[in-house]
Formats: sequence, C-alpha cells, structure tokens
Amino acid sequence: MVQRVAAWAMRRAGLAVTLWLVALIVVTAGSTLVGNAYKNDNSLPGTDSQRVIDIFREHQPQGATDSVQIVLYNENGLTAGKTRIAGMLAEVGELPHVAAVADPFTAKGSLSTDGKTAYATVDLDVAAADMPAEDVRTIIHKAQGIATDGLQVELGGDLVRSAEESPGGASEGAGILAALVILVFLFGSLLAASLPLLTAVFAVGSTLGLLVLASHVFTIPSYTAPVMMLVGFGVGIDYALLIFSRYRGELLKGADRAKAGRIALDTAGRSVLFAGCTVVIALLGLLALGLGSLQGMALGVTVTVLMTMLAAVSLLPALLTLFGKRIERSIRKHAAKSRRHPGDGWRKLATAVQRGPWVPLVLGTVALVALCLPALDLRLGFADASTDAPAKTSRKAYDLLASGFGPGFNGPLIVMSEGTPGAAKELNTLLAKDPGIAGVTPPQLLADGKVATMLAFPTSGPQDKATSDLVQRLRDKTLPPLAQETKATYLIGGSTAAADDFASAVSKRLPIFVLVVVGLSALLLMAVFRSLLIPLKAALLNLLSIGASLGVITLVFQHGWFGAQQGPIEAFVPVMIFAIVFGLSMDYEVFLVSRIHEEWRRTGDAREAVREGLANTGSVITAAAAIMVVVFGAFLLSPDRMLNQFGLGLAVAVLLDALLIRCVIVPAVLRLMGARAWWLPRWLDRLLPVIALEREEPTAGSDGELAEMQHAG
Repeated sequence: MVQRVAAWAMRRAGLAVTLWLVALIVVTAGSTLVGNAYKNDNSLPGTDSQRVIDIFREHQPQGATDSVQIVLYNENGLTAGKTRIAGMLAEVGELPHVAAVADPFTAKGSLSTDGKTAYATVDLDVAAADMPAEDVRTIIHKAQGIATDGLQVELGGDLVRSAEESPGGASEGAGILAALVILVFLFGSLLAASLPLLTAVFAVGSTLGLLVLASHVFTIPSYTAPVMMLVGFGVGIDYALLIFSRYRGELLKGADRAKAGRIALDTAGRSVLFAGCTVVIALLGLLALGLGSLQGMALGVTVTVLMTMLAAVSLLPALLTLFGKRIERSIRKHAAKSRRHPGDGWRKLATAVQRGPWVPLVLGTVALVALCLPALDLRLGFADASTDAPAKTSRKAYDLLASGFGPGFNGPLIVMSEGTPGAAKELNTLLAKDPGIAGVTPPQLLADGKVATMLAFPTSGPQDKATSDLVQRLRDKTLPPLAQETKATYLIGGSTAAADDFASAVSKRLPIFVLVVVGLSALLLMAVFRSLLIPLKAALLNLLSIGASLGVITLVFQHGWFGAQQGPIEAFVPVMIFAIVFGLSMDYEVFLVSRIHEEWRRTGDAREAVREGLANTGSVITAAAAIMVVVFGAFLLSPDRMLNQFGLGLAVAVLLDALLIRCVIVPAVLRLMGARAWWLPRWLDRLLPVIALEREEPTAGSDGELAEMQHAG
C-alpha cells in the first residue's frame, strides 16, 4: 500500500501537490464559512455531581443563563461611594444581554461584615456559549470606569476569564520557527529543511478545517484545536523527517533519486505507518474511559495523526520529486563539508554503553524512578480564577472575595435534597454545625417545589485538599445516616465535587485503559519484531517516561517550582498525556528497534546490530526529539494553564525518551539480552500475523540462530 501510494505521488508529483493544496483551500474556506460548533461535554455519568446538574435540568427545563460578578473594594468602606456605584450599575443594566443587576447594598450576603467588600451579580439573558466576548469586555470597561485610587472594581466569573484570554498563536509560531532552525542545522539547507515542515503544515492545516466541520456532527471540545496543533506539528515534522533522513542516507550511499525514494518509503515509510498506528491505538484507548470530555479530543487528535501519516507517504514523495535535483545537490554539498563520517559518534556511544551496560542501565532507571515519585502526590482539579495571572481582573476579583467573605466563597458546595421540606431543613442545620463549613444558605426550592438546594461555603479554598477531604467526609460519613433517618436523597455538587468525581471515574476505568493501550501496542510490536522481550521492555520504559513527565508536572504546577502558579493538575491532563506520550514513545521505539532489527536480520550479530542501528538513527531521533521538545515547549508561552501542562509534560517525556531511554537504556538492555532479545516461542510465532517493516531477507546464519532459540523455547 505504501509503495502504491508513494509511487503514484512520485509519478504524478505536480498533481499530488495540487490535490493537497486544493484540499487545504477548500477545507479552510468551508470551515471559515460555517464556523465551529465546539461543545465542551464535561458530563460524568453516574456521579453525584452529574446527578445534581441533571436534576437542575429536569426541574428547570427552561435552561440556565450565566452571570458576571462585579466586585467592589474600598479600604475606608463602600458607603461613601454608593451614589457613584449605583450609577455605574444602572449603566451596566442597559448593556446588551444584561437581564438584571443586583444591588450589593440590599441583596442578602452581598456586603462583607466590615463593609469594605461587596459584589453585584449581573444576570445575563443568554447562556455562556451564546454570550459574545466583546459584550463581556464592554461590561468590564463600563464597571471599571468608576475605579479611583480609593475604590477598586474587579470582575469575576468564567465569562470574564474567557474574555481576558488572548487569541494565542505565538506559541505555535515560535515552535515552528525553532523547528526550522533545527532542521537547517541538521541538513545544512533551507530547502531540505523546509520539506518536513511544509508537510506538517499541510497536514495540520487540513485537519484543523476538518475538525471545525466535524464539530457540527460530533461533540468536540473547544480545547481540541490547540492540542491537535500541538501534537500535529510535532508528529507531522517527525514522520516526514524520518522518511527524508532515510532518503538522504540512501543518496549519500550512492543511490539515484528514484531508488533512494523507493527505499526510504519502503522502509522508513512502513515504520511511519506502524508508529502512527501505535499513536492511534493509544488515543482510541481513551474511549475505554467512557468520558465525553475525552472522547471528542481523542477522535480529533486521532484524525490529526492519520492526516500526518497520509501526508508523509503522499505529499512528501511528491515534493522530493519536484525538488529532487536541488535537494540532492545541497545534501551532497553539505556531506562534503562535514568532517566526520555519519554515525561515528553514535557508534562510540553504543560501544561505551555495551562495554559496561549495568552502570548506565541502573543510573538511568534510578533517575527515571526519582522523577516519577512526585507523581504519587498528584492532585487533580479544575482550573479557576485562583490559578490566573495575578494581574488579571478575574484573579483580583477572586482574591477580594476570598479576603472579604472567606476562602470558600469562590467555590461553594451545591448541596441538593430530594424529599420533604423538613428533610432539607435538617440537612441545613447539620451542615451549619460542621467544622469544615463556614456558612450555609437557607434551603431554596426549585420551580416545581420537589427539590431544595443550598450553598455550603467551606472554610478552605476550592483548590485546597481540605475541601476535597470535606466533600469525601460529607458523602461517606455525614449524609448517609441523615438520609437513612429522613428517607431523603442528598447529593453534593460544585467544582470541587466534580473534580473529585472525575478523578474517581478515571481511577475506576484506568486499568481497562492501560490494558487496552499497553496490550494492543505490545501485540503490534511482537508481531513486527517477532520478539517476546522487546514489547515487554518497551512497555515498561514507556511507563517510566510517562511517570517521569507527570512527576515534573506535579513539581512545577502543583508545588509551584520555577515561579509557576500553584494549583491542582487539570483533571484530564494526565490521561491525555498517558495516551499521547505512550504513542510517541512507541514511535521512537519503532524508529530505533526497526533499524536494529534490520541489521540483526542482515548480520545475525546482536552487538553489531545495536551499534549500527543507533549509528543510523541516533541523529534523526535526537533531531526529531529536539523538534518535538521545542514545539511542545513553546506552548509554555500560551496563556492557557492546561496547554502549559500539556506542553511541559510532552516536552519532558520526549526529551527523556529520546536521549536517556532510546540512546542509553535501550542499548544497555539489548546488550544484556543479546540474541535472546529476538526470541519468540514457535507456537506464538505461528499465531501472530507477519508485519514486516524491512524488505531485506534474513541471512542464513541469523535464521539458524533464531531456529535454535525458538526450538529451545
């Protein structure tokens, strides 16, 4: 299949490039015309917090609108400025989509006990998804227009946080520019360096348009697009780079352009398709979790990987044909200027590792385990204004409310009672006596009078562990006896409860997820390399790299290392990182081990196979890793905390995987395994399908050795 697609693209190079260009233009134009219909499905089926939301929708079927908070603070008290404040609130009430504005001086509980802090709730006539960001900014500017040296006016709420977010783009641009610099350094030619980059741009651009169109049919979260671009650029450049590097290597060995292209596509091209399949399997493993917020993202990123694979075996061969002569001249010119024989440094490294394999193996493993340890303390949650930059008005509003009304005011627990009014009153009394609750509102009946709700304000902030402990204690110890006594049903919802429910749901389904991803990937590796130990080794090392990346995320974002804002890790980030990193780690496993396997089949010498495999792939793996690190690391420039965590986690995992694991630990392990690394029992060999990444026929010597080992097994 690879040969047919690539051969057609090389024969009809102009047509292939034109088709890609037309597809990109059509998809981009279509997506621009229809716009996106992204929808964040944060439902958690079967959890208490989701039941609270469902009951609200059932008993208030007219739907819910959103609101914005105007927070006022004056060190000398707010009474003197009541007239100016009232005038501002009246003007805000006339703005588009504003339904009502509460008076902070008359609304119950809106003025702090010391009279210095107050808040006015601005009720909107639309849901959050339908509120234009520009109208939110108008409310912000109008409210802050009366701020003076004595009076501070800040605004809070999810809509305000969204309106403050910058459109981004700088991180993607910085990553692409850095990738281009690395490619120019590797190939010594701007034209040669631009081909892998151009291939990735076409693939990601086309997928982005498809994603917008697909959002009208499937439920795709709004944060899928930046994550898709994050993965797409890294994977797309890497896949094209692997094929182009093999093409370059064959040219330097004396092959003509046509033969070099055929060999590159028939070897590296197969590796790319297989590596892409492992990424797809890892991403689709997220479907086993059964969480709507992850399924849409998994499908979106999966399509991205498939498009990068297609571009690598169709668009890249066409570009190589169109620019073949100029590329060949630049490659040979750059090689002539190089004073070192390609791969000499990597041969020396492999020889050094093989001379004493236990030392690098033990030291490398200890380092990875040490980085994994902080992940044991990982705490999941959902970002709120407390994790925003201190200069943002949403963060200032959060801090003012926490100071004036208590730390739990920004994240109240929503407690719901289904039963008699007396059961709701008993619940209210019990909550008021709880030492972990600073205050509780009176029970409020919903429209149909069948359900009562109340807000319980914890003594700790919504991101604090103490609040999660409070939710757990109320659910496990406080509410069950009361429910048994009153025959009522009590539920706890809210942001903290939802984060806890998400973590619990993921924990319950995690074994299935890990089994699906690791099991299927191991079976694929076993079928390709006809080995029992290679897949086992790959799975264990991949899990170590994932644990190390989660450990670094925990240190930076949870414990505040390097000046990062402290807070919990975004609830779905770890499982997304697991899926993506496991797939990308398998990429490097395939790139390296397939070349080692190729040498093993040709020579039958295990040590020589490791040395030559590393010599032929070491530079491309490190270059590919460097590109991924800068592309992923550039997302630390993004204002979005979730993308910061994704970017850092993926960058750390790729860096450790490419440099420490693939170039040090794997050669050490294969040296200790020797020929046993390629052993597979005969009965299993007969059951597994044959998936070949190399066309070279094995030598008689290696066939005999393999036969002896399989007979012994």
